[in-house]
Amino acid sequence: MDFPCNQFAGQAPGSDEEIGSFCQARFGITVPQFAKIKVNGKEEDPLYTYLKEKQPGLGGRIKWNFTKFLVNREGEVVDRFAPTTTPEQLDEKIKELL
Repeated sequence: MDFPCNQFAGQAPGSDEEIGSFCQARFGITVPQFAKIKVNGKEEDPLYTYLKEKQPGLGGRIKWNFTKFLVNREGEVVDRFAPTTTPEQLDEKIKELL
């Protein structure tokens, strides 16, 4: 699932529709995309509060777009990955959880 955020150098300034079109054209994103949210700070979405609590990484904060979390069927956050990790690199880990 994709949760756009404009907290990283203003990379997602547009509307949800504009962001969706851009991500589809530029990155070929096929996963469900949700409304733009905040992932750090006082107004961060509760989902990201939970994800970061369970997998804090280095310093807890989301440092850049495309940080990834892997969640199992029970809703447990089992891992966190850097923005540079591609979805294809997660294939085996995802298969293990299915």
